[in-house]
Amino acid sequence: MLTAQELQELLQDMESHRVERTVSTTDSDKFCRAICAFANDMPGTGLPGYLIVGANDDGTVAGVKITDQLLQNLASHRDSGRIVPLPAINVEKVTLQGGDVAVVEVLPSDMPPVRYKGTVYIRTGPRRGIATEQEERILNERRASSFRSFDLSVCDGCGPDDLAMDLFQLTYRHAAVAPEILDENNRDMLLQMESLGMFDTKKNFATYAGVLLFAESPQTWLPGSYVQYVRYDGIELSDEVVDERRFDGDLTTMLREMDAFLRTVFPKKPVAVSELQEKTISPYPSEAVRELLMNAVMHRDYSSNAPVTVYWFEDRIEIQNPGGLYGAVTPETFPNQNDYRNPKIAEAMKNLGYVNQFRRGIARAQRFLKENGNPEAEFQVDQPTVFLATIRGIRI
Repeated sequence: MLTAQELQELLQDMESHRVERTVSTTDSDKFCRAICAFANDMPGTGLPGYLIVGANDDGTVAGVKITDQLLQNLASHRDSGRIVPLPAINVEKVTLQGGDVAVVEVLPSDMPPVRYKGTVYIRTGPRRGIATEQEERILNERRASSFRSFDLSVCDGCGPDDLAMDLFQLTYRHAAVAPEILDENNRDMLLQMESLGMFDTKKNFATYAGVLLFAESPQTWLPGSYVQYVRYDGIELSDEVVDERRFDGDLTTMLREMDAFLRTVFPKKPVAVSELQEKTISPYPSEAVRELLMNAVMHRDYSSNAPVTVYWFEDRIEIQNPGGLYGAVTPETFPNQNDYRNPKIAEAMKNLGYVNQFRRGIARAQRFLKENGNPEAEFQVDQPTVFLATIRGIRI
């Protein structure tokens, strides 16, 4: 973050593309458009941009009261799921000449283009606007030269003929891109896929994210990209198998089928909570199992040939995925710290509606368990190659 003096100087620069001023403390749309534009760093300077809340257009401090709640609201835009891929931001209250301001420092994304509600916002000089097709292409090329995640790397051999283009054309692009942008989009499907990180037109191959979402047979290219479900009549892997099934195919189909399955597989029973009220309980709340399963699909290591497994024993459910804690997450910081092994897959799951808000899956699962009367989920986080979540059942 800049010093107060540096920020004061930047605030007075009326021509800078690195600063946006506002006196509003409630205009979330404006805040998010600004964060999105700074994250895209259209000039390519590699320098942070600054949204300054509590400043007039002429650079003077407006005297707005900067509360802790305002700072928390500004910080929450990072994980709201409306800006994807997730932006990297810092939020602080800074005292300047004339009073306090809230400063949102936005770091340039290494995975542009960044979208807010499906629209790519950029800054050209001191103004913010919507990126043209050519400007999006520039951002795409910048991403290709700087990406670091497996899901954005190119899958050699998986070309257009291996993709079910209707999955993209009829389903995903409508979930990922704002309708008004689609109406004006004259690019062919492969260029549109490239703009969303799903294809590389120079190499003419899909990225691994594109393979998972749109390949006719994703498991041809990523053999472990499926979910194995087994129910046992006992508490050990050696006990008799009662039910077994495999969820595979493209990611959209797999998520839809798992979601439908979880809604019906657990028995439910109404119980009285007062003379006039009752609630429905289950040995396992399907919402909690769903959250932890979606977490496993999102964060797993897709370079592994091992699947995500869901094992239902008499006394517990174990959900295990290949790939231990990732990046900034350590056993000491889990689950409060988060990082993304597969940021493009995380973005896709949010666009498709299988993730409500980033960084909230485990907290939501624990809440559903508590409300149903189950113990909290347990996590094995000390292994470098696997992540294990265990849910204990209750009798009904």
